[in-house]
Amino acid sequence: MKNVQYSLLFLALFLLAGQLTVAEEKVRIFVTDSDSWASGGGIMGVDGFLAGSGQGGARPQTAEIVKTFNERCPEFTVTINRAKADYVVLLDHEGGKSLVRRDNKVVIFDVEGDAIFSGSTVMLGNAVKDACRAIRKVEGNSASGP
Repeated sequence: MKNVQYSLLFLALFLLAGQLTVAEEKVRIFVTDSDSWASGGGIMGVDGFLAGSGQGGARPQTAEIVKTFNERCPEFTVTINRAKADYVVLLDHEGGKSLVRRDNKVVIFDVEGDAIFSGSTVMLGNAVKDACRAIRKVEGNSASGP
């Protein structure tokens, strides 16, 4: 009789541990590399002499985007393993422009490769917030947050 009780207790603990593991898993997000560009320059003239300069090049923003996802959507896990991701986020963050001219374009794809959301904002944080809101909606509001 004691063996049956121990077996039932072990089975109950095993099932409970399995439920806890499933409940603790987070939605995984893969953030694609950002190919943002920045450019700038100036020109100046003095006493008939004119001089100018310009510069430009890639300003990858992927680390900043991941940091913002971690801050704004802590219930999700950002992963570098695309194969394990539930969603792929493509976010182009334009740098090197004035605040008014800056644009952040975001697209989210599900595991099937279908776009589930697209949009653009002036602020990077708002683009991330909109992306998280769209993922929460697809997930059935099972994850809470702003």
